Amino acid sequence: MLKTYSTFKMSSSRYIISIIYFCFLLSVNFYGQKVYKTNDENNTINEPYLYAWAGGIDAAQFCEIDLNLDGIDDLLVFDKRGNRSMCFINKGTADEIDYVFSNEYDKLIPELSDWVISRDYDFDGKNDIFTYSPGYAGIKVYRNISVHTLKFELVVYPYLETKFPGGKVNLYVTYADYPGIADVDNDGDLDIITFGVLQSFVDMHKNMSMEKYGTPDSLDFEHYTYCWGRFAESEESNVLYFDTCFGETIEQTVNYQRNDRHTGSTFLLQDLDDNGLTDILLGDVDYPGLFALYNNGTIEEALVTDYDTLFPGQPNTVNLFSMPCATFIDVDNDDVNELLVSVFDPGITTSENKTSSWLYENNGTNTSPELILENKSFLQDNMIDVGSGAYPVVYDWNKDGLPDLFVGNYGYYYYSYYDGYILKSVYYSTIAYFKNVGTVNNPVFQLWDHDFAGLSGKMKLGLFPAFEDINGDGLTDILLGNSQGNLIYVENSQSGDLTVTDENYAGIDVGMYSTPQIFDLDKDGKNDLIIGEKAGNINYYRNVGTAGNPDYHLVTDYLGKIYVTDSTLSYDGYSTPCFYRLENGETVLVTGSEQGTVYYYTDIDGNLDGSFTESDELNLLLDTIDINFDRGLRTGAVLTNLIANDKVEMIVGNYSGGLEYFNGFIDVNSGITAENSSKQPKIYPNPSGDMMYIRLQYVTGAVEIRITDLTGKEHLKRYYTDQGNLISVDLTHIENGVYIVSVRTDDLIFAGKLVVLR
Repeated sequence: MLKTYSTFKMSSSRYIISIIYFCFLLSVNFYGQKVYKTNDENNTINEPYLYAWAGGIDAAQFCEIDLNLDGIDDLLVFDKRGNRSMCFINKGTADEIDYVFSNEYDKLIPELSDWVISRDYDFDGKNDIFTYSPGYAGIKVYRNISVHTLKFELVVYPYLETKFPGGKVNLYVTYADYPGIADVDNDGDLDIITFGVLQSFVDMHKNMSMEKYGTPDSLDFEHYTYCWGRFAESEESNVLYFDTCFGETIEQTVNYQRNDRHTGSTFLLQDLDDNGLTDILLGDVDYPGLFALYNNGTIEEALVTDYDTLFPGQPNTVNLFSMPCATFIDVDNDDVNELLVSVFDPGITTSENKTSSWLYENNGTNTSPELILENKSFLQDNMIDVGSGAYPVVYDWNKDGLPDLFVGNYGYYYYSYYDGYILKSVYYSTIAYFKNVGTVNNPVFQLWDHDFAGLSGKMKLGLFPAFEDINGDGLTDILLGNSQGNLIYVENSQSGDLTVTDENYAGIDVGMYSTPQIFDLDKDGKNDLIIGEKAGNINYYRNVGTAGNPDYHLVTDYLGKIYVTDSTLSYDGYSTPCFYRLENGETVLVTGSEQGTVYYYTDIDGNLDGSFTESDELNLLLDTIDINFDRGLRTGAVLTNLIANDKVEMIVGNYSGGLEYFNGFIDVNSGITAENSSKQPKIYPNPSGDMMYIRLQYVTGAVEIRITDLTGKEHLKRYYTDQGNLISVDLTHIENGVYIVSVRTDDLIFAGKLVVLR
């Protein structure tokens, strides 16, 4: 901990403090994003993912709730990317993380939005749910009334109220804030701490249940103070000011704040130093760290005098873009709470995705924790998770009679930087290849290639594959949709090499986020081209060439009169069409959408000039019961028949990077061996002075080294052909600062941060 002065100030320049913060963190905590290209020779089958089809995680919040009513707290994981709930049953094995994914409880979870906190507000032994109330900038509350089955009752709606001198008003909490809920004044009921309306100070709302009624279950709040802890946060950054309320009266405090703004923060209320007082772990929008603020006041009057900006200390400092959110719960059944830290930033293109759920083991106690970083992908590492966005396509790539699975994505997170006051993040899209290594009756997917065809090297977003022999040589080529709206042609060769030969295939451009499917829509024996797009409509290009030499001509950009945009919420739709032919020859269609609904259409055959019929019989088609096919955000779906039976199955991807499987189940193996997964390049020293070294452990052929600054400006680009396993790079011409080092070979793409500091 660092002692504060009466007022503690960081630099007024957000960019400068961010670079300094990066330099300090990265000197002890260098990490990078790596993608390996694997093949039959070096790939071995591992154990299946435990939660393969759970749907991925981007921005999770973790809640303890006894879902199956066996007396053991289970785990409700809420991902704000699409307001998705995932249920994990705790088997209760002592000293072990031992969860089983179970989607049977999903339908029993009430409607949740943006943030969720589980607390037992009436102290009946069952955790209740506090969540954001959309449209009201407030809190709604569900009481847990479970007896024989899990059940919740909505007891506060549209918002929780608090009493001010002028009367009761909405207890204000935005979708971009994560409030603190705990018994702050130690009187036996739950209080609420949050930033006030347009304020940089912290409001405490005291629960008066015990004082008025002698029981904690009334949720009767009164505004207690405008300046809990006597500290404030800058209106434009994560700068903190201590031992100040900018005036010693409430009136002066309010007047000072009228021109300020508050842009989003997260609270965890917890005694961190065993003094019996409530401390705060504070996360802030656009920043990667958690600040620990230590309360050394009294129960009646909190006073933050000590702070730790590198919590929980080196080398375990939280460094998670953006806006980390903390939860303190027991996940390994040792009766001591662990710390879970995850992304909370409401922006969907500014945050870490693949490693966005950090688990800290607690070697101390609940009121004096000693935290060690154990895992940066808690639960994520046991499910299909391809970063942000997941667009499944089924195709038998190796022609062995077993359909394989390909998954495009929006992109993997690489790094963040500040452009003035604006946080920006860089992503690169890939195609993941899951080879079917099972049998016709028992298919098994194995992750065979993180970066199929090395497509991340194109530095695109939103790659979406479609497969067809484009040039008539008998080999399957690939057409790739992407965020720019055109199509990229990837040509296959007899040697098995896949090469991008045309980045604007046939001049086709549908605007933004093209999502192609190649399918014989008019049943003339020639595959046509159908393309979804950001606007939410579907484009139809009829093949007027031959089966082996297609020539696609636009027929309509409004196929079936389909428009999946919810105009009440957005101008965009992000259609992802997948036509499918049933056993009886009937053509049906599913398409994902921006708001997450998977739409199902019929009446297609003989009606290509008319309006397709939106059907509510997708559950009937899939032989499922009461499934809600709103599956998150920016969904993509594929109908298929992978298991040898007469049942249609569906795989749905979402913006959290994961997949869900309906009407069946297939094991999925991680694919990459432990040996290969550790063979990433080593960059040292870091920080570097005039010389940097790169040790190569898993490469063949030529190596490209590229160094760019955080704005993308290139400072070095060199090629090495006979480098051996160690490359030395002269940095004398590069100024002090934070840079991105890219290493590219035929086998891998690696990117990591480098600090140059002399």
